[in-house]
Amino acid sequence: MAAVEQTGPAPHPGSGARPLGGARPADTAARQSVGELLASASQDLSALVRDEVALAKAEVRQDVKRAVAGSGSIAVAGLLGFFALMMLSVAAAFGLRALGITTGWAFCIVGAVYLLVAGVLALVALRSFRRIRPPRRTIDSTRRTVTALKSFRPRPAERTARGR
Repeated sequence: MAAVEQTGPAPHPGSGARPLGGARPADTAARQSVGELLASASQDLSALVRDEVALAKAEVRQDVKRAVAGSGSIAVAGLLGFFALMMLSVAAAFGLRALGITTGWAFCIVGAVYLLVAGVLALVALRSFRRIRPPRRTIDSTRRTVTALKSFRPRPAERTARGR
């Protein structure tokens, strides 16, 4: 691993601030009380949870945009299908009737054509919905965090301090 180079001034010893990169000098960590260590761990855990939530929001936002686009396509397809069937089917059926097809068959042919168009528009909308994926990076990161927290074992000195 590459070492993190500190470019700013060293933090004041009593400030509680950490050097750049989040590392603590060994002598500072040894001098911290159990309460300070627990407070630091709590802050780090809170920051980790906030970062996980932010990552989940960013990933879900993209899928919501896709869902809105797919929903819009379905709504437009339904509206156009309705008006097209109402207004143009009668005109087309009478146009086929003028070509010599009986009225009943002319209306059936026109209806079948409009159903085919509506089916194609529905397939376009379904393709948009299939592109929606779960937030994989968030899931993987959360699993790694849970695994790391489960594998934490306190040192013997910490067990006796807690047991009192």
